[in-house]
Amino acid sequence: MFSSDTDKAQSNFPKPPPITARSAPQGNASDRSEGFTVDSLAATGVSVIGNDLTILGEKITIVSQNKLHVEGHVIGDVHGKQVVIGKGGSVTGNVYAEKVDVSGDVRGAIRALAVALHGSANVDGDIMSQTLSISQGAAFDGRSLRTKNPSELIPILDVEAIASQSGNAGNTT
Repeated sequence: MFSSDTDKAQSNFPKPPPITARSAPQGNASDRSEGFTVDSLAATGVSVIGNDLTILGEKITIVSQNKLHVEGHVIGDVHGKQVVIGKGGSVTGNVYAEKVDVSGDVRGAIRALAVALHGSANVDGDIMSQTLSISQGAAFDGRSLRTKNPSELIPILDVEAIASQSGNAGNTT
């Protein structure tokens, strides 16, 4: 109905492709170099505390049944099958997992079968593990204890069991 010189000039540009829903990437997470969608992260069992998020409160406990990646700040305890504290992430509290990778800051104890402190890690607390690796540049101020019984290090991921241990049986959020 109406047309202008601008409309005619824009018609020479190619049409953009239609927008379609992205499916979850296939393969291992380490094989992916593209950005993730919320659906793709959920499909891989990865929970993320982003760099714009701070979680704090009295007696806070975060429990992940799979992998938890912390890029933000947590003031409270963290339980997970695998916990990754990224360069910009920090946990002020205890960390319990089968595997813990630290590139950021932890102020509290770490209990895990395997613990890796990468070059940018800063840990102020004790570490109880089966294996511990400390990369050059990492800062660690605390005691390290290698346990003879790995079953002592298996994290408890049952929310009700954690709540009953900490005396919060009625508060499991």
